[in-house]
Amino acid sequence: MNTTASPSFNPLPINSIPLHELPEPELVLNGFSEGYEAIMHRLADMYKHHDAPVFAVAIDAANGAPYGHWVNRLKNYCRDRQIPWILIETAHYMHPPAELLRKFQPYLTDNRAFGRIASDVREESYFQDGAQESWQCDVRQQKAGLKPAFESGSQRPGPIPVVVTAGPGALFLCPSPDASIYCDLSRENQQALHRQGLGSLGLGECADPVETYKQALFLEWPVWENYRRQHLHEYDVYVDMNKPEAPVCAALPALRPLLAAAARRPFRVKPFFAPGIWGGQYLKELCGLPPDWRNCAWSFEPIGPENTLLIECSSIVIEVPFPLLLSAHPEEILGRRNVELFGDYFPIRFDYLDTIDGDNLSLQVHPQQEYIERTFNETMTQQESYYIMEQKPGSSPVVALGFKDGTSGDGLLQAVDRAHETQQPLDIAQYVNVWKARKGDLYLIPPGAVHFSGRDNLVLEISSTTWWFTFKIYDHLRLDQDGRPRPINRDHAAHNMIDRFDTAYVREHLIAKPAVTREQGNSTEELLGERDDLLFQVKRLRLAGPWEDHTEGGFVMYNLVEGSRVRLIPEGDEAAAVEWGYAEAYIVPASTCGYRLEPVGPAPCTLIRAQVSPGWHTPLLPHHWKPSERG
Repeated sequence: MNTTASPSFNPLPINSIPLHELPEPELVLNGFSEGYEAIMHRLADMYKHHDAPVFAVAIDAANGAPYGHWVNRLKNYCRDRQIPWILIETAHYMHPPAELLRKFQPYLTDNRAFGRIASDVREESYFQDGAQESWQCDVRQQKAGLKPAFESGSQRPGPIPVVVTAGPGALFLCPSPDASIYCDLSRENQQALHRQGLGSLGLGECADPVETYKQALFLEWPVWENYRRQHLHEYDVYVDMNKPEAPVCAALPALRPLLAAAARRPFRVKPFFAPGIWGGQYLKELCGLPPDWRNCAWSFEPIGPENTLLIECSSIVIEVPFPLLLSAHPEEILGRRNVELFGDYFPIRFDYLDTIDGDNLSLQVHPQQEYIERTFNETMTQQESYYIMEQKPGSSPVVALGFKDGTSGDGLLQAVDRAHETQQPLDIAQYVNVWKARKGDLYLIPPGAVHFSGRDNLVLEISSTTWWFTFKIYDHLRLDQDGRPRPINRDHAAHNMIDRFDTAYVREHLIAKPAVTREQGNSTEELLGERDDLLFQVKRLRLAGPWEDHTEGGFVMYNLVEGSRVRLIPEGDEAAAVEWGYAEAYIVPASTCGYRLEPVGPAPCTLIRAQVSPGWHTPLLPHHWKPSERG
């Protein structure tokens, strides 16, 4: 397959922070380490200087993070020195899985894919009544059961015992430890573990990855990522456990200035990829994905809650969740106006849908705002747009969007029902507009508009940052990768399709008509998409030379959709310049202010620019956001 891409697509972008730019470089330099030894030395030193009846250690963790590596090292340390040792696992104090499933049924529901956001659940709901008191009682009993430790030939007491509380929620059970660490794991790696059998926290083994993801999305992550957010700065050490053979550790006083510096510079998140039943081959080749992948359907870069950042300082690279950076410095990244609208939630996402040498997506619709709030307790609905970035040469790709004149949602659903009953394929073009797509087209897809991308397109999707709420209306009678029928969401779709999005409406309002808004030399900026019911604005920058710009108090996102490479230089800070290649995306924080873009190499290049629409004024604040706490 031929691509227009540079072969330099980087799936592991490093965001480097020069040590000399940090306010206390020695603090950061001494606060980061790789491996286990440095933190073990630190814990040993704290233990030697501890003057109390016990030395309490909390080893807290995200679900799936291999915190047992730390437990084993502490155990070996104590054994080698004949230090009394007590281990208490947090799972012992949680409700059994069957009881948790009953307790959380209102959030998990009987639907395989959809639940209700558990915004009012806290970590203590996972634990049995009186768990903290039971933990204290168990510590006392186990301490009393230790053999009296006396040094040989004397009556002096021996070493004080080490009490380790380990697992998710350790800081809840042991709120005032003498030493504490938090072991983190990316959502990407958690989902990989789901495929190997890891269930959502406390709910038992994974029998169905779709349902397990639902349990994580609606329950586990709202509860336990909020727990991490609230308690992060109470830990002594934050540990990136995404590579358990070589964890990266950061003392919290060192992590804080590093995050502050990262929030002020243009950055790129680490992309992640996923195969799918309709996935194509273009991304697999472009991004150098494993040869045994059958396809690649999606690439996400960025999707705020799911991505991580790789931040490097003094040759050490730590992987941190994007929300961790956002919650630490929302205004520097998003800008004041956007914080008022979205809190610390990143509201726009880029992702790719690859159907080149693949298949059609399902015919689908996304919920209207009132429906998603009422039905799923979600604060932001799924608003979308499709930018046609690449197409298979010699093919005739299409995008389906809006009802054919004279048809309606009810008529479409009746036809779909007949197709399912008879197992005869539906002629979608009788009910839905099928538009011939061309490279460079933009299709706006507000909530309520029926749509899909046809085969042999690479779509850059510019959307609001919601990603699970796709109601499938018709899926071409195919089975999913597990051999089961793909879920069809007929009832949800029936409540959300908007009949007025018909042929004439789509042609006039939802297919972009580019309009030049600015020019600099031979470079031009075009407005492609903006609507009152879309929170994002899409522009296209055709770059033939240097281009001066400004964030104007809000973040800006760029994706290089044509050309080899592009460079962005913050005004007055050449050292903070970043350079990226075809199909890669960068975020320019609001605090960057002025900057310059310039193509790298002889050929011009084209970028898609996205930002919050100046005309969007509706706050869509995340459940955890409390503006009163933000000074």
